[in-house]
Amino acid sequence: MADWGKTHDIAIAATLRKGRRASTPIYETDLGSAYCGDSLKVLRSRPLQAHSGKVQLAFTSPPFPLNTKKSYGNLQGEEYIRWFAKFAPLLRDLVTDDGSIVIEIGNAWVPGEPVMATHVIEAFLRFLKKGGLHLCQEFIWYNPARLPSPVQWVNRERVRVKDAFTRIWWMSPTTRPKADNRKVLREYSPSMRRLIETGKYNAGPRPSEHNIGAESFKTDNSGAIPPNVGGAEAVPALDGMVTPQGFAEYLEEATNLLKAANTLSSDDYRRFCVERGAPVHPARMPATLVEFFVKFLTDAGDTVLDPFAGSNTTGAVAQALGRRWLSVEADWAYAAHSIGRFDPQVVAATCDEIVIQRRPGDQAAASSSPNAMPLFTS
Repeated sequence: MADWGKTHDIAIAATLRKGRRASTPIYETDLGSAYCGDSLKVLRSRPLQAHSGKVQLAFTSPPFPLNTKKSYGNLQGEEYIRWFAKFAPLLRDLVTDDGSIVIEIGNAWVPGEPVMATHVIEAFLRFLKKGGLHLCQEFIWYNPARLPSPVQWVNRERVRVKDAFTRIWWMSPTTRPKADNRKVLREYSPSMRRLIETGKYNAGPRPSEHNIGAESFKTDNSGAIPPNVGGAEAVPALDGMVTPQGFAEYLEEATNLLKAANTLSSDDYRRFCVERGAPVHPARMPATLVEFFVKFLTDAGDTVLDPFAGSNTTGAVAQALGRRWLSVEADWAYAAHSIGRFDPQVVAATCDEIVIQRRPGDQAAASSSPNAMPLFTS
């Protein structure tokens, strides 16, 4: 847990100095570097190009093609599709030959109409084509805590249900990127555990034309292979309403869902921002979601890149898992305050606009910037 305000004080300037090179990190750890600037420019810069062919995983969530403008910036329609496609060759060149590019994007709606736009799907397809990439698998992230939207169609006219999922596309320059689902096994459900322990189940052919062998489910593999969409605890309770009893258990065992509710209002990052009167990034990525793909697609020591880092969840997760990391965020306030995700003992500021000072009497290893300077006001 970060000890900002306990062992270390930090001051962050309100703005980044004009003329400062975006290709210079704003803070670093022993494993990674955080940059602040336009992603296209930073990715094309010499320091990032030095990583060409060395990034094992590019994991990110770019601004969504929303109809309503957000504070963190977003484009719409064809303009969005063209902009998004520019990143395909850049990321393709940065990842290793067996590397992965994983991108999460929310859905879009046609302005003024209760119908969904196809911009997200078109953007993904354009990205695939321009990067010469393969679609390894599509995932669905279900967020049960998401507010009902679009408001007009869901809350007011009541003609649609709430939009509560986003697509995640796993892409790679090869059809066989480095991946190991044994590193992301999840606990067996109670019913599956009983099945393994008793060895009692109905073997034989199924209507799906699968043939379940008499020994198929008797081996304990230390966990269940995770799915790409599903999960009983993430599905609304339907038992006894419109589905047969046991449907929820069936979903957990036979289907998939990456469930991650982004509701950790008391996490260290949010507290760090609130205490300093700084804006909290409104579209934070759940750490559990990042962790799944980092574990699944990389090994310790590999490099993970996030070109739209926001509050830098990706960097923090990579750091915790022993991966090297690179992050880029265009907004200074979000980029600078993402330092709150890191323990002050392991992070160092590399720009004059962030000053870290160890509190008097603290005997911990110094992580302050080399030159002690008067504290800035946020």
